[in-house]
Amino acid sequence: MNLKSLREEVLEANLELVRRGLVIFTFGNASGFDLESGLVVIKPSGVPYDQLKPADLVTTDLLGKIINSSFRPSSDLDTHLAIYRAFEGVHGVVHTHSRYATAWAQAGREIPCFGTTHADHFRGPIPVTPPMTDDEIKSDYELNTGHVIVRRFEGMDPLQTSAVLVSGHAPFCWGPTPAEAAHTAVVVEELAHMAFLTTAINPEAKPLSDTLREKHFLRKHGASAYYGQPVK
Repeated sequence: MNLKSLREEVLEANLELVRRGLVIFTFGNASGFDLESGLVVIKPSGVPYDQLKPADLVTTDLLGKIINSSFRPSSDLDTHLAIYRAFEGVHGVVHTHSRYATAWAQAGREIPCFGTTHADHFRGPIPVTPPMTDDEIKSDYELNTGHVIVRRFEGMDPLQTSAVLVSGHAPFCWGPTPAEAAHTAVVVEELAHMAFLTTAINPEAKPLSDTLREKHFLRKHGASAYYGQPVK
């Protein structure tokens, strides 16, 4: 992918967050990673979405070195970079402070898989990280946020569970492209809202059975998936 195309994709992912009501003011950010060039494109820090142009987006390498930009990158850059370095196949990362997903993060609770809508997208609960230590917060906070996420996913497939709640903070979502990461962020917010309503209606609600959860996830994402139309 050329840099121009990547900038356009990342801009579109950022604007999708606005269209879907997942960000306000200058909250949140989306980025994209091109494996061939090793370059990352991310929203600049503090620039209003309605003023963003492709040329405004900041390009860095995987170590955070800025490539030809007059803007500072998002303050969450190091978190995005940690995810790209650790999760093979991830080429888009989105961070929002969307209302319901952030509420679950602030509560320090994972989002349970209560129903088939959730299971269509995630093979189990959306995990939450442990709280960060004082030392992690005081030194290299954004990088350590990425490390906390990566540690939480030890033994997990980050492409089957493509989102996490950072305890006390907010959600990070990812995917094979910036567009798919943004799509996941929309889904996570909807599932967070549904889970909140479920617990309000029935505080004793139980997660979906393993059998029904697996059926719904695998019919969309398994080796023998039959949801939707075949790729021609």
